[in-house]
Amino acid sequence: MSNETAFTEASAVIPGGVNSPVRAFRSVGGAPRFLVSGHGPYVVDVEGRQYVDLVCSWGPLLLGHAHPAVLDAVHAAVDSGLSFGASTPSETELAEAVIDRLAPVAVGGTPVVEQIRLVSTGTEATMTAIRLARGVTGRSLVVKFAGHYHGHSDGLLADAGSGLATLALPASAGVPAEIAAQTLVLPYNDRDAVEAAFASYGDRIAAIIVEAAAANMGVVAPAAGFNAFLASTAHAAGALLIVDEVLTGFRESAAGWLGLEPVAADIVTFGKVIGGGMPLAALGARREIMVHLAPLGPVYQAGTLSGNPVAVAAGLATLRAADAAVYARVDEVAGVISTAADEALTAAGVDHVLSRAGNLFSIQFRPTLATDYAGVQKQEAFRYGPFFHAMLDAGVSLPPSAYEAWFVSAAHDDDAVSRVLEALPAAARAAAAAVPA
Repeated sequence: MSNETAFTEASAVIPGGVNSPVRAFRSVGGAPRFLVSGHGPYVVDVEGRQYVDLVCSWGPLLLGHAHPAVLDAVHAAVDSGLSFGASTPSETELAEAVIDRLAPVAVGGTPVVEQIRLVSTGTEATMTAIRLARGVTGRSLVVKFAGHYHGHSDGLLADAGSGLATLALPASAGVPAEIAAQTLVLPYNDRDAVEAAFASYGDRIAAIIVEAAAANMGVVAPAAGFNAFLASTAHAAGALLIVDEVLTGFRESAAGWLGLEPVAADIVTFGKVIGGGMPLAALGARREIMVHLAPLGPVYQAGTLSGNPVAVAAGLATLRAADAAVYARVDEVAGVISTAADEALTAAGVDHVLSRAGNLFSIQFRPTLATDYAGVQKQEAFRYGPFFHAMLDAGVSLPPSAYEAWFVSAAHDDDAVSRVLEALPAAARAAAAAVPA
């Protein structure tokens, strides 16, 4: 079967042929690749072609595909049953592992995370975090930043990044105006805008929600001190700060972005790496905040498959295997590949800038670094499609959008990295030759 045939068959029974929009290759063109297996740094499509994978399931696969320790843990969990709808000891073990990793992130001697609640998706984690913040504060308004993606719940889709940036949709149909009006959307890295919003609405704002480091409009790091500024501004007005680490959590470091830049977050959301490639996410906070969740408090949240034992096994095995050597290798590989991409595009004469936040990176096709969504959108994104397809033809799978982060894993060995480096010069030349549609 070819990828084109697989896509045609899928399109007959699945809207757009995909179950998540960015997979459709709409911004880069062509038929999406239908994958059938993965091992280490590689994936294989239905035609039997192998690719170096720089998507890594959009972040979860810190250890690479089919890591033996993760597979062993999953197989053992499956042998005991797929789901119980009841609590299991492994849920407690995973909660303890997360809390231990976040222990160094303490403000005023109090850990940022003392308890966690497991859910199934990042969208569910951020949605619950917003509800919890509203329940704790008794307020309704939420501040978010243009280009930041916090899942597809109604109130958080205003000026979101990720797939919405790819499809050039400023918001989603089906979101009532009354719900959208509860979200204040501000430019990222803009302190004046934050101060103005709180001057006008401070006593009505329940929380600020921010990606720890923006990675859904391409990678855009927070300006120095910006996250700390958000914490102090929120707290001065009696609001909370929600730091979304769904993407960065346990990938940027053992304690995520907060491990690199500790701030006084009130609620932290996790996803991706915490599930090791399985559907799992979480939110965590100090005990005084978490006690507002049912069954202890009045903020209701529930999920039949929350804390699914197979997903928990994958996540726990991933966290246990992710030691200092893993993070050192991920940082090293990210540095080598991002530097090589930068150099190849420079040699080809392409206006661009490398944008990095820790070991996450992406390319902005513009001459200077943009630090907000409006700036990121003012790039020559038409150059990314030819660049992407040249890499794909050479056996390297990149995110199919200029507005996504590139991901590497500890499994990316020297051979895999060499294949990427060999593919970059031709891809850069393709980007240089691109013309607007």
